[in-house]
Amino acid sequence: MSRENDETIDQFTALALQVTCHAVNQAVDRTEARALIKESINRLEQQIAASLAFIGSDCRLVVLPEYLLTGFPMGHPLALWAEKACLEMNDPLYEALGKIAQKQNIFLAGNAYELDPNFPGLYFQTCFLLDPAGELILRYRRLNSLFTPTPHDVWERYLECYGLEGVFPVAKTAIGNLAAVASEEILFPEVARCLAMRGAEIFLHPTSEAYGNARSPKEAAKISRAVENLAYVISANTAGIGNTNIPLASVNGGSKIVDYRGLVLAETASGESMAAFAGIDLAALRRYRRRPGLNNLLSRQRLELYADSYCQSHFHPANTKPDGQADNKQFIKTQLKTIERLAKLGII
Repeated sequence: MSRENDETIDQFTALALQVTCHAVNQAVDRTEARALIKESINRLEQQIAASLAFIGSDCRLVVLPEYLLTGFPMGHPLALWAEKACLEMNDPLYEALGKIAQKQNIFLAGNAYELDPNFPGLYFQTCFLLDPAGELILRYRRLNSLFTPTPHDVWERYLECYGLEGVFPVAKTAIGNLAAVASEEILFPEVARCLAMRGAEIFLHPTSEAYGNARSPKEAAKISRAVENLAYVISANTAGIGNTNIPLASVNGGSKIVDYRGLVLAETASGESMAAFAGIDLAALRRYRRRPGLNNLLSRQRLELYADSYCQSHFHPANTKPDGQADNKQFIKTQLKTIERLAKLGII
């Protein structure tokens, strides 16, 4: 999904807002879960307003952490999590978030579990972007997940419904061409590359991950995705997950903004924080992308070199079609079968 906007804001501030996720796993039913989600949105409204008051009115983009409103399923069967924690595509909760974006005159990016009437019994982890009018202008469904259904699991039907541009959406906005990369998908370079092929200039990265090792794979990947695609990466991590049996600070800290040269412009430590904010310079990015030389890696891509290898290789299968009773064991069985097949082929 994308929308053209003739107005261009070449320079603005972006914020990766690091806040605590208050999970709904222990809620007894959908009514209680929705009440908890509304409490989270009320907290967010206050935290965003206070953060922007400190940063300044030129802050036009706020990125929230992964599954901030609900936490993650933690072994719930698909049908149970769908009933308890998932948003509808036209959910009033999106409207509530949109009102925050509208009131603060910002683009607001987040991540939630979402139902889709085209795929009854399933849900998708969805990255979304709301514009300053409060309208949802980007919906990206996570493509790589071990325990959650993805468009790839219902691939043929998903393409019929949304086409390839719906799989890799880029929102063309006043603050640049924005695209989302969900959580650990930062480790899958093909996702970011397919979005860059469609003009993405800023990657919105809602995540919930362990922090503390500067040489961890995800930290390296954030730098790599920025450099190889000449794009900004705005990565918002949780400040812990409450209301579960997981220790609160297991996924806590390190929200950051990385520029198109791989330079970390801002980063925060652990705990709730609005310290990860930095200036975004679209004009400089676009000049850099149009400058010839060794560092212009995006223009130097010879994609035809790799196309046949990708087409001829088959790793994780498409169209696995999990049903509403699927749980973690079913997803693991698919992975084990893939590993066994690749081992027999001598690939791994």
